[in-house]
Amino acid sequence: MLTQYVQMRDEVEAQLPNALLLFQCGDFYETFGEDAERLSRLLGIALTHKSSRDFSTPMAGIPLRTLDNNVERLLQAGVRVAVADQIEEPGGALVDRKVTQLLTPGTVTEERHLTADENYLAAVATGDGYALALLDISTGEFRCAAFHTRSVLYDELGRWRAREVLLAPELAGNAALMADFQARFPAMLSPGNFEEAAARFELNTVLGEVPGTLNNAALVRACGAVLGYARATQQGRLEMVRRVLRFEPGAHMRLPDAAARALEIFAPQAPQGMTLMDVLSETRTAGGRRRLRAWLRAPLLDELSVRARLDAVETLTRAADLRGAVRALLYRAHDLERLAARVATRRATPREVASLARTLDLLPDAARLLDGHEGLLGGVRARVNGLPEVVLQIRAALVEDPPMRAGDGGLIREGFHSELDKLKAEALAHREWIAMLELSERERTGIGSLKVGFNNVFGYFLEVTSAHLGKVPPDYRQIATLKDRARFTRPDLRDHEREIARLEGAAGRLEQEVFTDLRDGLAMHADALLEAAGAAADLDVLSALAEIAVERGWTRPETVSGFANIVQARHPVVEQSARGRFVPNDALLDDSRHTLLLTGPNMAGKSTYLRTVALCALLHQIGSFVPADRAELPVYDAIHTRIGASDDLAGGRSTFMVEMSELAAILHAATPRSLIILDEVGRGTSTLDGLAIAQAALEHLHSTRAHTLFATHYFELTRLETDHPGLINLHVAAEEDADAGSLTFYHQVIPGAARQSYGVEVARLAGLPAPVTARAARLLTALNTQGDDQKLTRELATLDLSRLTPMQALEVLHGWQRALVGGKTPV
Repeated sequence: MLTQYVQMRDEVEAQLPNALLLFQCGDFYETFGEDAERLSRLLGIALTHKSSRDFSTPMAGIPLRTLDNNVERLLQAGVRVAVADQIEEPGGALVDRKVTQLLTPGTVTEERHLTADENYLAAVATGDGYALALLDISTGEFRCAAFHTRSVLYDELGRWRAREVLLAPELAGNAALMADFQARFPAMLSPGNFEEAAARFELNTVLGEVPGTLNNAALVRACGAVLGYARATQQGRLEMVRRVLRFEPGAHMRLPDAAARALEIFAPQAPQGMTLMDVLSETRTAGGRRRLRAWLRAPLLDELSVRARLDAVETLTRAADLRGAVRALLYRAHDLERLAARVATRRATPREVASLARTLDLLPDAARLLDGHEGLLGGVRARVNGLPEVVLQIRAALVEDPPMRAGDGGLIREGFHSELDKLKAEALAHREWIAMLELSERERTGIGSLKVGFNNVFGYFLEVTSAHLGKVPPDYRQIATLKDRARFTRPDLRDHEREIARLEGAAGRLEQEVFTDLRDGLAMHADALLEAAGAAADLDVLSALAEIAVERGWTRPETVSGFANIVQARHPVVEQSARGRFVPNDALLDDSRHTLLLTGPNMAGKSTYLRTVALCALLHQIGSFVPADRAELPVYDAIHTRIGASDDLAGGRSTFMVEMSELAAILHAATPRSLIILDEVGRGTSTLDGLAIAQAALEHLHSTRAHTLFATHYFELTRLETDHPGLINLHVAAEEDADAGSLTFYHQVIPGAARQSYGVEVARLAGLPAPVTARAARLLTALNTQGDDQKLTRELATLDLSRLTPMQALEVLHGWQRALVGGKTPV
């Protein structure tokens, strides 16, 4: 057996390197050697040893009944798993075994191993730039793209969040790049075959050709590698993959990974925190939830498309009955997209096929609800095809509530298959004979307590208590003796039992054949099923966005050009947590005020204000209403953010280095159509360095005329308003009560610069010991009265002498002189 295990282990290693082989031995899946040590460590189970005179090997195993739970734990830990099952009953010789499943985080298809979200396998290759291929085997979604820079590649990898990534050898062999990659992305990294000849073979095998859209070697290698890896894990079957879609990152708003993280679109920054996805997750179906994530990943750039979605959402907000009926209907739908993929691969179970029929049966009602609607809803109505012929085919063949597996019997409806009906009827006749045997034998023998029973050891038997053994007729043959009774059989009983086994076995095999034929026929409709699934997902998202708009008082934004005007805007996530206590604010950005410089104390709400504007812009471009009283928004080509502090210990980069890297990417990418959100730039280094960097970055962004919101504690930057038309000072209102030792935050953004940062007061609110805050207050007073030289130095360092007229220079000097003589801090 160990020889068999080692041989199978070597075969698996060739297909799926570093996979853990679970090897069925009776009621357990066992592992041996290094695999056993690994399994014991990963699952926290006992490690034993299998020993004989000639050898000893570590051994660890799990019960068969716990396979699914333990496989899920292994996949979550980023471990590839191979499952070898016994394919014959144990006998005197070595049991034959076969690898029946190859499971990796990015290639699982069973519902029990999947979440409702996408499950992408990715491959990255290089050539003339970079190429990315993405495949979700659970739905058949297959897409690819080419990029010129690594930063855009990283943006896309962050956007799609693959669970498993294949890296071409030229990337996997670069130690520095691998460290950087692993620090950025939590995905499992796996080897793949990126040979171009092998890639072309895979594309021809799965798609029938190498599509013309794959017009460079990198795209061919990435797409072929992902298909080859997926085919190996699916043991050659990829029928759910029908086409490859090449997408262009520039066709959608650019939303870098740093921006998605800062805005908490998909992942919260604090444990147990909420995300924008959480707030918007009012969809009724799993496919709708995935479609919502796709819309958030790729906000629209086309104004007409934005308006079309907004029109559809508005229609549903105004038609409460329609919206309610659509949502009630979709609530009853199963995951049509994944059911279609299961059907395409001929892996759907009887219950999944029945679920497919129930879901398709809802679609004609959805189409009728949308009758008469135009625009996007009209397009959805045309695509919601209920495929009535498919429903009739399934309903005619399957019973209403079929068993989980085709071999369990009782699957095919009576009247669908004459030969099957005949076999079942004959088996039933034999069962009826046995059912009547108990009554007839009681009458014949006079034993009123005689029973006919059944178990897996003896089959059918006649049971007589000890008190009546003297009445047992001579044609009974005893087969078992118990404490107070005995069991018997008869030749005719055995004949009927054998006939039942023969007939039901034949019926079971025929049922499987009939079901297989049904499933094969359904696979021919895979494309139509996926089209209907996509339409249902679109309708689900549109109706969910309409429901949110009505329930939470969101308003339709007007799509405009060149300016943004949001009145009484609210942060969609914070508003949910605040339970109606959120303080709304206005935001106006146009040619005369395209750069907003925001000052104010910590905890006053600066970051929330920045995020509110960015999230309203994002919601607008996915076609959603926004949390505001009124909104006019342009179509931004990108949202770039730098909010919060983080370091990259694995990559050897400090907080400041990470900040500067992200800032550099923003400054290079910013255009006049971009929305830029920056918070506390330059705080990770010395005050003068940070101030100089912050001012230089602010001036650069101001010159691009990008819509920029820039929050800072560097009050020296507020003077830039005078010399930079379009730069406007704003601050978040707060008020200190010196007598009470308190600080009140109003969370209101108003014109002008803040007077001070209230750092000591915030520290007091945070709970620093009173002696510490009292000492800090005294030191602050001393620094304010004695730090004139430093303040003058900072002002001098930040002056742009090339822009000062002689008269302005004299005014600056006069101000310094007056401040020094008067003992006041220069303004």
